[in-house]
Amino acid sequence: MENSPTTIGSKGLIKQNEFVRVIIQSLYSLGYRKSGSCLESESGVSYKSMNLELLESQILEGDWDGCINTLSAIQELADETRASVLFLVFKQCLLEYLIGGDDSLALSVLRNQVPALRMGKENVHNLAYSIICLKEMELSKADDNVIHCQRKNLLTELETLLPPPAVLPERRLEHLVETAITAQIDSCDYHNSIEPISLYEDHNCSRDQFPTETIQTLTEHENEVWFVQFSNNGEHLASSSSDCTAIIWKVLEDGRLSFKHMLRSHQTPVSFVAWSPDDTKLLTCGNVEVLKLWDVETGTCKHTFGDHGFVVSSCAWFPDSKRFVCGSSDPEKGICMWDCDGNEIKAWRGTRMPKVLDLAVTPDGENLISVMSDLEIRILNVRTNAEQVIPEEQPITSLSVSADSKFFIVNLNSQEIHLWDVAGKWKKPLKYIGHQQHKYVIRSCFGGLDSSFIASGSENSKVYIWNRRNSRPIEVLSGHLMTVNCVCWNPKRHQMLASASDDHTIRIWGPSRSKNIQC
Repeated sequence: MENSPTTIGSKGLIKQNEFVRVIIQSLYSLGYRKSGSCLESESGVSYKSMNLELLESQILEGDWDGCINTLSAIQELADETRASVLFLVFKQCLLEYLIGGDDSLALSVLRNQVPALRMGKENVHNLAYSIICLKEMELSKADDNVIHCQRKNLLTELETLLPPPAVLPERRLEHLVETAITAQIDSCDYHNSIEPISLYEDHNCSRDQFPTETIQTLTEHENEVWFVQFSNNGEHLASSSSDCTAIIWKVLEDGRLSFKHMLRSHQTPVSFVAWSPDDTKLLTCGNVEVLKLWDVETGTCKHTFGDHGFVVSSCAWFPDSKRFVCGSSDPEKGICMWDCDGNEIKAWRGTRMPKVLDLAVTPDGENLISVMSDLEIRILNVRTNAEQVIPEEQPITSLSVSADSKFFIVNLNSQEIHLWDVAGKWKKPLKYIGHQQHKYVIRSCFGGLDSSFIASGSENSKVYIWNRRNSRPIEVLSGHLMTVNCVCWNPKRHQMLASASDDHTIRIWGPSRSKNIQC
């Protein structure tokens, strides 16, 4: 049956003997050796190919000439792979000749057969050096058990190099199933759960596990709410408002939020907040005012940075929670790096420095990304000082970085969101459309499982959500009465989203309660 052309499946795409063979491999790898052996016997299909069985016999018996002939006859082997496996065989062959005291035969193989493989002088010299070292180590005393173990190790090495059908790739059936599941997940617009995928039916998520309904409205702010951000552990939310305050909220076990601290100290509207990576500290940016550092647990102000007229556009922490940068729309201020005690560590400023509208530090701390003068994105590698510049054709209002440090998004006044790669390999961005943005600062975010989604506010009072693979939104959430300025996805609760609006409220979004699903 090994060479049977019989196919199975409704489309006739699967060769039956190959299908049975990978099942046998899976049974053996899962420890069901009796079942694997029984299936081999009943089907007539062997887990090991004829070539591999022959090689196994020849290597374990030390039949090196036969082994070399078998490898030379395998048609599926590329020349480079054939040379690599023969090199390993010659290496074991030489070792055994040395162990047996046949130095002249070992040297003959090294001089006449190994160079024909064209593996490079360095590899041949290394092999010759090992022969000398082994001779000095008196390996002639090695017993049969040592030789047998060396031959088994050689077989294992060869199995990693030989291609199908001579050798099956490790855990082939698991790989095929995972590939099929991954393809189904990739085609699922709403996939947002860490639960294992069932094999019993095709995967297709409904909206039931997705934030589509307001589960709570927070009304403590007395004026427009400009910014919201969840803590990195997902246990708190910080909001800032044109009422000159910021608020820290506690996320409860049932998915609702409770008031924790009102941060009162700014004399002007609070435009921005930033959580330290360890979630113990919070920065707040006053509008054309100072930057303040707060203790999250007590709600007390620990330090004030800058003075009256200090124009801060945004700020971002480095991973150590000890340093942060802030950008200024005043070119003379540029970008400053401070520690938590107010000491300036580094600065990027000067007459040629454009105004900074927004900035972010990638979570891995490698790159500082800045939005300069509306139309330019600069990515600075903090370690190497290498810099790349990405131009945009329309004014940029905000910036957000993905949790894996690989991507960032920018909101444009042209009613588009652009997704770029941090590495700078893309010539063009991925684009997302559907929301409204003409004149206000609108902020978007990554979110959901594996940051698979993008959410944004809009000037038409709605929240828009896109699957990153699609340019058009999969959800448009209604509830706010005025412009939605900012949205933020909870990094730990993938079904929780927060939005801030000019209607003085913050809305917390979760799955539809009609399905009795708690956030």
